[in-house]
Amino acid sequence: MTYENLSGRIAVIVGAASGMGEATALLLARNGARVALLARRADRLETLAAKIEADGGTALAVTVDVTDSASVTAAAAAVHAAFGPADLVVNSAGVMLPNPITEGREDEWTRMLDTNVAGRLRIIRAFLPDLLAAADAGRPADLVNISSIGAHVTFPAYSVYGATQAAITQLSATLRTELGTRKVRVTNIEPGLTDTELGTHIDNPEISGQLDGMFGLIDALSAADIADLIAYTTSRPAHVNLRQVIVLPTQQA
Repeated sequence: MTYENLSGRIAVIVGAASGMGEATALLLARNGARVALLARRADRLETLAAKIEADGGTALAVTVDVTDSASVTAAAAAVHAAFGPADLVVNSAGVMLPNPITEGREDEWTRMLDTNVAGRLRIIRAFLPDLLAAADAGRPADLVNISSIGAHVTFPAYSVYGATQAAITQLSATLRTELGTRKVRVTNIEPGLTDTELGTHIDNPEISGQLDGMFGLIDALSAADIADLIAYTTSRPAHVNLRQVIVLPTQQA
């Protein structure tokens, strides 16, 4: 599908090394957006940037650690130097480390909180002036946060992960009260079962097996499905904001 309204936009895709971020970068670039690819894995970013350029698009690979404020600040400076201010930001970097709360894995809790919540906030802080400037100039300005159905539906052993996703859902809702009046659109997308790398983070064989079982029973969403939804959402007329989108595989209740 073609999204003409994306042509000429400057998009920052956080978490672009794989999954939803990678698929979104490819789709936005094919529709004429200049894409800044932000993630930790430099080799994956360089490969993706080369693919986009080979297909006639424009991409910039920027290595960033969203848990480090200085790294995020430097990444924003690199984007500005190459492309200028961004008008579309997709916050899709995240980790999923489910384990029973009784195991008390504070290192995993901290990693999820710092990446999934504080990391998103650092990206918002770095690029919000760009979005506000775009809106003030009468151009579309989009902040897209990727949350999860786990913000609403409870799953055993996913307590802390679900809490981080609920935080992003609530953050997005509250940001709309601050930014909507200034014509910056905030969209929160909450996918259900989606085939990405997140499942590979799990080190508990029982939990990993349960997830594999779900994939065996349900025709899951793909990363490309989520990318298509992001492209659709951000290509609407500037006064139209799809504020919250829950997207599930048809077979998932």
